[in-house]
Amino acid sequence: MKKERVLVAMSGGLDSSVVAMLLSEQGYEVLGITMKVWDYEYLGDQAPEKGCCNLDSINDARTVAVNLGFPHYVLDLRDEFKEMVINDFVGEYLKGRTPNPCIMCNIHMKWDALLRKADALGCQYIATGHYAQITKVEDRFVLSKGTDEIKDQSYVLWGLSQEKLARTLFPLGGYSKPQIREMAKERGYDKIADKRESYDICFIPDNDYRSFLKINVPNIEEMVGEGDFINTSGKVLGKHKGFPYYTIGQRKGLVIAMGEPFYVLKIDAETNTITLGPKSELGGKEAFIKKVNFVKLDSIPTDYLATVKIRYKDKGSAAIVNQFEDYIHIQFLEDVPSIAPGQSAVIYDGQDVVAGGFLYTKL
Repeated sequence: MKKERVLVAMSGGLDSSVVAMLLSEQGYEVLGITMKVWDYEYLGDQAPEKGCCNLDSINDARTVAVNLGFPHYVLDLRDEFKEMVINDFVGEYLKGRTPNPCIMCNIHMKWDALLRKADALGCQYIATGHYAQITKVEDRFVLSKGTDEIKDQSYVLWGLSQEKLARTLFPLGGYSKPQIREMAKERGYDKIADKRESYDICFIPDNDYRSFLKINVPNIEEMVGEGDFINTSGKVLGKHKGFPYYTIGQRKGLVIAMGEPFYVLKIDAETNTITLGPKSELGGKEAFIKKVNFVKLDSIPTDYLATVKIRYKDKGSAAIVNQFEDYIHIQFLEDVPSIAPGQSAVIYDGQDVVAGGFLYTKL
């Protein structure tokens, strides 16, 4: 019996291509879709040769679809992406916070757009190339880490609701990246198997977000000029170029000589001041998260002992977690460096995502 119809998000890269191959082989009726979210032409001379939204990537996705015999669509989401992701990205930096656009994209745009298109095409499921796993435990869908700890992407998926998880497939969650490359080669897709991975934010070439801000906020130099570097006692140490150009934990590019490495400890957008200090002052034990999405549990028990990740490549730290009316309080058992407002904190029970939300260092 033929399995259900599934809409596969295809970027033209290795992971999503193998997803389409595996689901086709498993008997699903596959349809492919490539989401065009960004025009690199907007960056002028800074535009990279390769990117997730360029014509080559779209053609690579279509080639896989043609070879496997299923339809392929292109969905233009540039306006939605600018409104939901780009504007939030710029706005967060202008508030002195550090955004995570991949999470905003997943929560507010990508899944909504995919499910709308899936409904229009009569698809029961959507599928992506994320390294994560979904299981149903009683009446809840539980999001868990992928078996490949290096590639695990559960951190950027904490915002998916129960309704979205119920209709999502992650076929790569039980595999490692080398296994996925080998699968593509075994099926004759050497070109795709050998594609290099990009770890940059998709719309910012070379991770140069400062130049991106200057392009997208033409009057940023007038809005935010030079300000003071200060230490934790309030002593002025020197001048900085404007608070949006710095992030918590940053050491390089401060252009200030202190006799030892200094790091960005705090950013105050209202006063345009940046607090610096040695690495010993970088850590903290307390954080708060708001705009919480509950995944494994629908509420947090009192004094809940969990592992909390505060950035994508973070290994996680032990913490006591308590839930209040509109926020969650996190008390780490040991100092955690670079707690950056605007990033996400994800609460884990072993391999499972319990809940997640956006970080604040004070309420």
